[in-house]
Amino acid sequence: MTDTTATSRPVLVTGASRGLGAAMALELARRGLHVMAVARTTGGLEDLDDRIQQAGGSATLAPLDITDDGAMQHMCRSIHDRWGGLSGWVHTAIHAAPLTPAQFIDAKDWTKSIETNVNATRRLIAYVSPLLGAGPGPLAVFFDDPQAGGKFFGAYGATKTAQMALARSWQAETERTGPRVVIQTPAPMATATRARFYPGEDRAPLAAPADEAGRLCAALFPAA
Repeated sequence: MTDTTATSRPVLVTGASRGLGAAMALELARRGLHVMAVARTTGGLEDLDDRIQQAGGSATLAPLDITDDGAMQHMCRSIHDRWGGLSGWVHTAIHAAPLTPAQFIDAKDWTKSIETNVNATRRLIAYVSPLLGAGPGPLAVFFDDPQAGGKFFGAYGATKTAQMALARSWQAETERTGPRVVIQTPAPMATATRARFYPGEDRAPLAAPADEAGRLCAALFPAA
């Protein structure tokens, strides 16, 4: 992990190297929160760190694969040992398998979708929950996607729906005790993932990830 002037308990952002994840990490840092940025792409994290520093913020970079159970255990143990916990968790990491009819879903894409979108989410909930603790303060944020049930979205849709079922169960289970679990549905955004799903779409009406991150962070982290 690469650290740049860590301060108080950080916000963990999984899937932080691009798209909404990178935009959320940058916006959180602009609001004075130390960001623990996790993604597989080292170059994307380094670019994010440059922008965070230019904005006067700070981040700890963790170029890790969330499907690596040992790496996630070690990361969460390190967070506990260094900061004592987290002030929040923003989960944007996703495997968006190529669109295809259900009968032609590639076995490798199916397995990767399950590992990233479902199994890794389950493990992270188990590992991150103690770092957030109880009470109404710390929160975990997940993002729903209404296109998940559409035609040709079989691998992505089935596993994204399962991820949301996990999040909603955790949300219901912790309603009285905390941590606070929040599920948001972002506006359609001009991301690389959406471009792969809709290659001929007019991107002009789509929201910029930075604008959507600003709107979401203002609602989720108003005191930052």
